[in-house]
Amino acid sequence: MSEKLDFNTPALLRYRKMRYLKDRMTTAFVGVGGWSILTAILLIFAYLLYEVMPMFASAEMKQSASFSAPANSRAMYMAMEEQNEVALRVGDDGQAVFFSAEDGSVTSTIDLPFSAPVMVTAVSTMSESSRLMAVAADNGEVILAKHNYLVSYPNDVRVITPRLEYPYGDAPIVLADEALTSVAISDGEEALYVAGSNGSELFVKVFAKEEDFLSGEMTLEEVDVDVPNLDFKARDMAFDADQRWLFVLGERYLTIINMASAVDGDIEVHAREEVPNARSMEMLLGGISLLLGYNDGHIEQRFMVRKPTGWQMELVRSFEGDANGDVSGIITEQRRKGFLSVQDNGQVNIYHSTAHRHLLSERFTDTAVESWALGPRATALLLEDTAGTIHRIEIKNKHPEVSWHSLWEKVWYENYQEPEYTWQSSASNNDFEPKLSLTPLAFGTLKAAFYAMLIGAPLAICGAIYTAYFMAPALRRKIKPLIELMEALPTVILGFLAGLWLAPFMEDNLASIFMILVFMPIGVLLASFGFAKMPAKFRFLVPDGWQPALLMPVILIVGLICIESGDYVELLFFGGDMRTWLTNEAGIPFDQRNALVVGIAMGFAVIPTIFSIAEDAIFSVPKSLSYGSLALGATPWQTLVGVVLPTASPGMFSALMIGMGRAVGETMIVLMATGNTPIMDANIFEGMRTLAANIAVEIPEAEVDSSHYRVLFLAAFVLFGFTFLVNTTAEIIRQRLRKKYGSL
Repeated sequence: MSEKLDFNTPALLRYRKMRYLKDRMTTAFVGVGGWSILTAILLIFAYLLYEVMPMFASAEMKQSASFSAPANSRAMYMAMEEQNEVALRVGDDGQAVFFSAEDGSVTSTIDLPFSAPVMVTAVSTMSESSRLMAVAADNGEVILAKHNYLVSYPNDVRVITPRLEYPYGDAPIVLADEALTSVAISDGEEALYVAGSNGSELFVKVFAKEEDFLSGEMTLEEVDVDVPNLDFKARDMAFDADQRWLFVLGERYLTIINMASAVDGDIEVHAREEVPNARSMEMLLGGISLLLGYNDGHIEQRFMVRKPTGWQMELVRSFEGDANGDVSGIITEQRRKGFLSVQDNGQVNIYHSTAHRHLLSERFTDTAVESWALGPRATALLLEDTAGTIHRIEIKNKHPEVSWHSLWEKVWYENYQEPEYTWQSSASNNDFEPKLSLTPLAFGTLKAAFYAMLIGAPLAICGAIYTAYFMAPALRRKIKPLIELMEALPTVILGFLAGLWLAPFMEDNLASIFMILVFMPIGVLLASFGFAKMPAKFRFLVPDGWQPALLMPVILIVGLICIESGDYVELLFFGGDMRTWLTNEAGIPFDQRNALVVGIAMGFAVIPTIFSIAEDAIFSVPKSLSYGSLALGATPWQTLVGVVLPTASPGMFSALMIGMGRAVGETMIVLMATGNTPIMDANIFEGMRTLAANIAVEIPEAEVDSSHYRVLFLAAFVLFGFTFLVNTTAEIIRQRLRKKYGSL
């Protein structure tokens, strides 16, 4: 009679308790690890959103004070200094009043040095940032004055002392012998231009600048010019920044006067554009774009474009306003391509030109606005209405440059012949128009990944298939670790070699490179075909699975022949230089650091990743499946295609997706081997700039919390989203493949 086993002995109970404890601890640790990874990904996602979302916040305007104007005269011009604490008001009585921009208290009053008591009829500035203004009077005189502000800190308290300066003397310039209704000024390095109109006539004075060699003193020499006649009533006028054009706005027409030869005494009417119902005009920051305000509230942006037939004024974009109010004035920002419009019904609108955005509309007074001043930082606005009340308005508008249009669509930038996709985030001065299009960066990212996968994926997949299925086990144990060891090579080394050695080598041996791409597969196939036709007694001398070793000398010989014969091929077919032939004859631009270099270097980097995962997937296919297929009479190739590859397809697809993710996120190789040119061109001989490389290059230099800084985080968010989308799609497809072929 058999003895009954006791499973409840103390030793077994302790063993089961310990095993249960280990199982629970392992489950907890794995769960914590998994949730930690998910939490880290969500935190990255949240942080990117935290940096990006402020760009899409709405603009805000809020009235903070209201006080009476510091003088009883009619305001002709107002301006504010940097800190929004002191403002200037020029009245029609010829007095310049500096006052507090917070409560209206007067700081100082200055009489402009006209030759006699006058009424000021027009005031114009070269640009708000220059602070140089031309003040015209009813006796035809013009005073050139500049308002400056001295900042000091006695006892650690900021004190702003305003002053009015006359850079060319306090003697008035006599433009006409009657009242001027409009005036314009342009001060350049070589000449000073002053223009005015009494409504029906145009008056222009040109002063050539001469600098004394010894003293450095600047003197003005007046140049006699022939002024064209106007056959319409002029409302406003303005010079462009280069002193090439003078724009004169009439009741129905915009006249464009060519001032390029004004220093030689020659000016002429270049063109006349019909602009019915245009009421006001202002030059945008930089002096390139002209803003025209109409009596139905909308504003047009125009600038001169060089065409094959000559210079032509182009309508670039239009901005809508309140259709029930005329545009009585346009206020341009001093540091961005933004502007405000003031309508005669009291409506104030904020726009940005490049982003093509109408950001905000608010009304702060029930009467018409007579004069206005915008702070240099565009954070404060003064409005004086016809009742003599000044309204101080605080503005919050940090990132007007960003919109879907400016980020992803073609934009017609200033000085460009047509709309384009362009990334150029900074320049040397504030007049620059930021070009923040992410489209060329996204295109460059996909272009680099495409060429890398085009070169790397076939080699990695085919190598994985042969290594896992056909290669001898002893040779596989040597080859696989060597290929996986390639992944340990730092990408900065690959980028360094690609930029400093591979790119010049390919440029000098371009024909040889293409010969290798064409003749290397042919050479391998011919060698394999020749080996297959050899007598069996010779073929059997090579152990099964070691045949790839015979291809090593074939590859070396074919490569050597292609490199040595490249010069002769170039001489025979391409006039001795394939690169020159591509550029001059075929019309294909060639850059030394191009997509072909990146494809080879980055393909080399992704091969180990794809190879390792794909090889493991193929090798893991149960041998019983392949043995069963072979036992039923299938050839090894039929077994590979019909059984092994379908079963391993989920893992192979994962390998390709992970390799693509590696190519999309690669930084150092594309940074060092592409030339970093953000252009949209599929040409394999042109470079590109990727999202990752752009972030690496520009984030250290970007001003924290600026639009540029946040757009770089948006680029990171796009890159994160793209890889997340690719990986999610890959996982869905992989699961479907597993379900489909899991029953094999």
